[in-house]
Amino acid sequence: MPELPDLTVYLEAMQQRLVGHQLERVLIVSPFLLRTAVPPVTAAEQRRVTAVRRLGKRLAIGLENDLWLVFHLMIAGRLHWYERGTAPAKRVALARLQFDSGTLTLTEAGTKRRASLRLIQGEPALHLLDAGGLEVLDIDLEQFAQRLRSESHTLKRALTDPRLFSGIGNAFSDEILHAARLSPLLLTSRIDDAAVARLYEAAREQLQLWTARLRALAAGEFPEKVTAFRKGMSVHGRFRLPCPVCGTKVQRIRYADNETNYCARCQTDGRLLADRALSRLLKQDWPKDVDALDREG
Repeated sequence: MPELPDLTVYLEAMQQRLVGHQLERVLIVSPFLLRTAVPPVTAAEQRRVTAVRRLGKRLAIGLENDLWLVFHLMIAGRLHWYERGTAPAKRVALARLQFDSGTLTLTEAGTKRRASLRLIQGEPALHLLDAGGLEVLDIDLEQFAQRLRSESHTLKRALTDPRLFSGIGNAFSDEILHAARLSPLLLTSRIDDAAVARLYEAAREQLQLWTARLRALAAGEFPEKVTAFRKGMSVHGRFRLPCPVCGTKVQRIRYADNETNYCARCQTDGRLLADRALSRLLKQDWPKDVDALDREG
């Protein structure tokens, strides 16, 4: 799922290409995509773009008459831009937004249709889509600590909860926790002040670092290489590969369609966190630490 760094680069590219231009036509190819009926999507046509915003993991295009087209890309949704006069690629698009400056398309890989598009009217309706998470780059340490400890969760869940913090998902929470040298399963009710400060600084550092990297990668073009797995990441998507800090093989916890990646040596004092499926299968044979894992090959 695109997270704050990718969404920021998307946002900047859309602002540059859309603000001040007219939306001429909205073509919804897959009917499941549109999640609203009032106002009708045709009401957005022939209106000028006034703003582009990010709401958590959503991107919103503001139009005249206080209308907002709101995209949620979910896991596999991606945006693509074609300058006016350029034929869109033959990939199957779920929606095409034709502007006087070019065409914005939405695609979604795989067969699960999770991405969504809404047309809503008015700022109050727009704010209802905001889960309320704080922007880590806009708050101080005290605000971060207060929100982090407002509910008892694991650090992994707290960072990815859109009601607590905005724009952080599975990938960058892994990178933040590794940079902070903290276990993803440490409870927020048990974290001390020093660890909170490390987590706060790591979150700001990683989000700024990766936004800058992705901005440089796009080099002024519309971002096309949007993925949760990036070269240069420390642990996310690097199961069994060496940690760049200590060389220990990166471990994972798998659950549903997601997984958490971490370095046991850097983050959990060498302890292996129980993988719900594998540790249940192996029972007493499940290794307790990375040294035991190394001995077993």
